[in-house]
Amino acid sequence: MARSSDGTASTTTVDPRVVRTRNDVLPVAVRVLVDEGWEAVTPSRVAKEAGYSRATVYAHWPERMDLLRDAFSHYGEMPHYEPTTGDPRVDLRGELRSFCRAMIEHRLDRALATLAERAQTNPEVVAIRDAFVTDGERPMRATLADVTSGAALEASLQMLCGLVTHSFLMHGVAPGDDVMDAAVDIVLQGVGRR
Repeated sequence: MARSSDGTASTTTVDPRVVRTRNDVLPVAVRVLVDEGWEAVTPSRVAKEAGYSRATVYAHWPERMDLLRDAFSHYGEMPHYEPTTGDPRVDLRGELRSFCRAMIEHRLDRALATLAERAQTNPEVVAIRDAFVTDGERPMRATLADVTSGAALEASLQMLCGLVTHSFLMHGVAPGDDVMDAAVDIVLQGVGRR
């Protein structure tokens, strides 16, 4: 079943050709973005790389920002850690490792850096950034919501996500497992969980 723009279920079926086009074009847009940067992501360029006509790409994404928005939305469909134990320590550790894998395998560090830079000067990108970050934080936020709330939840989320983003963006490497484990323990101890 398809979803409407407000997230509610829709009985409208999606044309398989539209699905195929999205599945072919959006990964190319992401690849061009992380390989060559924001300016390289144009409907013409992505159409050529994906093997589609410019008319087809423009029919689906009439504005360049539409293509970029959907590329980041597609990017956000990356797999997350699937909690299995209900133990917040295990689940947070698993999600941090998943976050690190995304940074490496999907070059998420490049996408995040681009969003951070572009959002400083373009209000349209702020909405893309906010949706992308909200979606990416959702699993960790859900786990933390089981053990804390309010400002403590926000601080915990920012500390754990910040550990990974800082390590990749400022040092160019993933934090070690021991560092991630220590961060999870510090956060859980701080909110009164062990």
